[in-house]
Amino acid sequence: MPGAPVHDVIVIGRGIAGVLLSEELRERGLDVLVVDHPRPGRASAVAAGVVNPVVLRRTVPSWRAASMLDLANGSYRELEARLNVHCWHPTPLFRLFPGDKDREDWVERQDDPEVGSFLGQPGDDVPGGVDAPFGMGPVLGAAWLDVPVLLDAHRKAWSAEGRLIEQEVGPAEVRRSAGEVVVLERRARLVVHTTGPFAEVPGLSRVRGEGLTIRVPGLQLPGIVHRGVFLLPQGGDLFRVGATFAWDQVWSGPTDQGRAWLEERLKQLLMLPYEVVDHWAGVRPASKDRRPILGRTSPHEAVLNGLGSRGVLLAPWCARKLADHLMAGRPLDPEVDAARFSDQGRTTTRPA
Repeated sequence: MPGAPVHDVIVIGRGIAGVLLSEELRERGLDVLVVDHPRPGRASAVAAGVVNPVVLRRTVPSWRAASMLDLANGSYRELEARLNVHCWHPTPLFRLFPGDKDREDWVERQDDPEVGSFLGQPGDDVPGGVDAPFGMGPVLGAAWLDVPVLLDAHRKAWSAEGRLIEQEVGPAEVRRSAGEVVVLERRARLVVHTTGPFAEVPGLSRVRGEGLTIRVPGLQLPGIVHRGVFLLPQGGDLFRVGATFAWDQVWSGPTDQGRAWLEERLKQLLMLPYEVVDHWAGVRPASKDRRPILGRTSPHEAVLNGLGSRGVLLAPWCARKLADHLMAGRPLDPEVDAARFSDQGRTTTRPA
C-alpha cells in the first residue's frame, strides 16, 4: 500500500503491559504507534496497583522479586518524569498476624536469605480500629501504582503526538505479508499484541478480580494493611479493598458473591463502621503456569501478556526483556517464552 506510514513497531493494546512496552521501545529510538480501544472489564482500568514482593500466605518472595522490584522503582520514576505525573507511591505494607504461630514464623523467616531482606521487625503498634491482637509485620519495598493516572497521562501524551489510534482492531484489521504487518492501514515491521484478557493467546488464563472502595471515618493507617484482603489508603476517609480470584464467569462484572467474600474478610480486620461507595471488577490476564507470556509468535509479530495479579511489578521487567529479545536478539528465559505454548494455537485479538 504505497504512501502508508511505515512504523518500526505497532503495539496493540494499552493496559499496563502496552504502556510499559511502548515507552521502552520508544526510549530505544524506535518509531512506535499504539492502537487501543478501551473496553469494559480490563483489569488495568480498575487495578489497585499494589506491589508486594512477598507471598504472604507462605512468607516467601514472589517470583524474582528482588530484581523486578529494583527495575520497577526505576522504571516508574522515569515514567513520572517523562509524562509529568505522580503515580508511583512507595508505601509501607503490614501483614496482620492471624495468630502467634504466624508471628513466630515471620521472625524465623527473617533469617532466610531469600526473603529475609523483605521482612521488617514485627510490632504491636497497631492502628486504632484495626483488629490485630497478634501484631503486624512490615513488608519492606512495597508500593502502589496509581494505574489509572499513569494510563491517562500516557494516553494524553501519545495522543498529542499523533502516536495513538483509539479504534477497535479485530482479526480482519490485521493483514500479514512476507515483510510486514498492516494494522488499520498502517504498516509496521513488527506488531506486538498486548491486549490482555481480550487476546486469544496460547496458554492464557482469565481471572476475574473484584474489589471495593469504602469510606471509613476516623481510620488512619500508616500504609497498606493485609489479612486475607488488603486495605489501601486513598486519601481522606477512602480505602480500596481487594481482591477476589475467580476462574469462571469471568466477564460477569461485580457479583454479590464477590462482595460478600470481601466484606466477610474486611469485618475480620476492621472494627470501625464503613460505607461501600464502589464495587468494581476486572479480568486479569494470567497464564496456565503463572508466568508471563512474551516473545515472537511469527517473524513480524510478538506477544506480551499473562502478567496476572502482579502485573505492576512484572510489567517493567517483561517490557525490557521483550525489547532486548526483539531488538538485540537476546534469548528469552524459557520460563516466560511464549514458545512454551506454541503447540496450542496462534495469537490473535478477540473481536469485541
